[in-house]
Amino acid sequence: MVPVLALVGRPNVGKSTLFNRITRSRDAIVADIPGLTRDRHYGRAKWRDQALLVVDTGGFEPVVDTGIVAEMARQTRQAIAEADVVVFLVDARTGLAPQDQHIAAYLRKTGKPVLLAVNKAEGLSPTAMAEFHELGLGQPLPVSAAHGQGVAPLLDAACVLCLREPEPPQTPAPQEPAQEPACAQAPEASPGAAHAAPVAAALLPPRTIKLAIIGRPNVGKSTLINALVGEERVIAFDQPGTTRDAIEVPFERDGVAYTLIDTAGLRRRGKVFETIEKFSVVKTLQAIESCNVVVLLLDASEPVSDQDAHIAGFAVEAGRALVVAANKWDKTDAYQRQRFAASMVERLPFLGFAHRHEISAISRKGLRPLLRSVVEAHRAAFAKLSTPRLTRELQEAVAFQQPPRAGTVRPKLRYAHQGGQNPPVIVIHGNSLDKVPNSYTRYLESRFARVFKLGGTPLRIEYRTSRNPFQNARD
Repeated sequence: MVPVLALVGRPNVGKSTLFNRITRSRDAIVADIPGLTRDRHYGRAKWRDQALLVVDTGGFEPVVDTGIVAEMARQTRQAIAEADVVVFLVDARTGLAPQDQHIAAYLRKTGKPVLLAVNKAEGLSPTAMAEFHELGLGQPLPVSAAHGQGVAPLLDAACVLCLREPEPPQTPAPQEPAQEPACAQAPEASPGAAHAAPVAAALLPPRTIKLAIIGRPNVGKSTLINALVGEERVIAFDQPGTTRDAIEVPFERDGVAYTLIDTAGLRRRGKVFETIEKFSVVKTLQAIESCNVVVLLLDASEPVSDQDAHIAGFAVEAGRALVVAANKWDKTDAYQRQRFAASMVERLPFLGFAHRHEISAISRKGLRPLLRSVVEAHRAAFAKLSTPRLTRELQEAVAFQQPPRAGTVRPKLRYAHQGGQNPPVIVIHGNSLDKVPNSYTRYLESRFARVFKLGGTPLRIEYRTSRNPFQNARD
């Protein structure tokens, strides 16, 4: 089992910066703004040949029991329950705060191994760490997440705690063979292993479907993630802008492994003012680029908006396979459904290739057919198309309907082969192919998609005109 390392602390102490430092990534959004991180964020790391699963958490306020802060605290408590070792981060610059005392008291009650890391300690004398002994969590370890100072000793200590043998039982037990040095062997089952089992699946197999849930704010993206996973994995709160980062969640259903990506809601560009929201938009667009399949989540109680069409356009331009899900379907009446269907035809005519489903994330209705369409779209996006069959279908398409003449020239389409996947790209060779009109390209796309069963993914056709060897010859 891969050991789980949870980073915990009050807001703005540098947990996300340390997360990025340990995982050697830029996955977590970092800014000098308290409360930026809200959901649990998992990342893979490796230290001295030891694999680790690192969990970034939001600012922890264990004494607050209402509002979004309480939801963030629930996420942090779950991360602590799953962890094998907890790294409690405090701020050397601001000193010991009352909130640190509350967090320390909670951590002592859990019985988890805790490392006390004093962040932002660069340039400070050891005496500056003295006040943190009051927390009663052992020797404070000075670190600088931004500059990497002290991170190596912290990880060494974490590896020792991860691989430490549990205390022997009171009754005599068979002697175990001598162990290798710390961080040099596969870890045994730890006290938090039972909780870590669901999240250790974040070390995903290579054929996992990366599925991004996108849409406007407050359409139910986080609720859909939680419904699929079967737990409160991400914060679902009745407030637009709750999700800020792109959160990846491992998930398996019917033998298929997924990475669900919860994204921030995308608003019109003119309404994006805050720096945090600009970061969130960038992370969402990056998630669209990196995923295999996109679920465009719409609110069925409202007509499809221009912003929904813009979001769908981002996915299509990126060439991603796409499934449309109309959420909150059980809360709509006949008139709302009629308006929604009419607005789909008007605003999203370019999504004719996508499968469409009516679902209710909060009631968990329609989710299994939705996932079947996701698997089908993923298969279509990575389909392998043989050159002989592509060429044969091209010739039959031309025989059924030739491309129109352009003046005295008629384009000649000779043969085709596959040029890429995700999305599928078909490269057609011939003469005067720059004269092929867009309407004929759409005809070919429709025919290829139907014959090769490529529903759920956009299809791209590229033309390669053969060079005429006598073009520049003199008479």
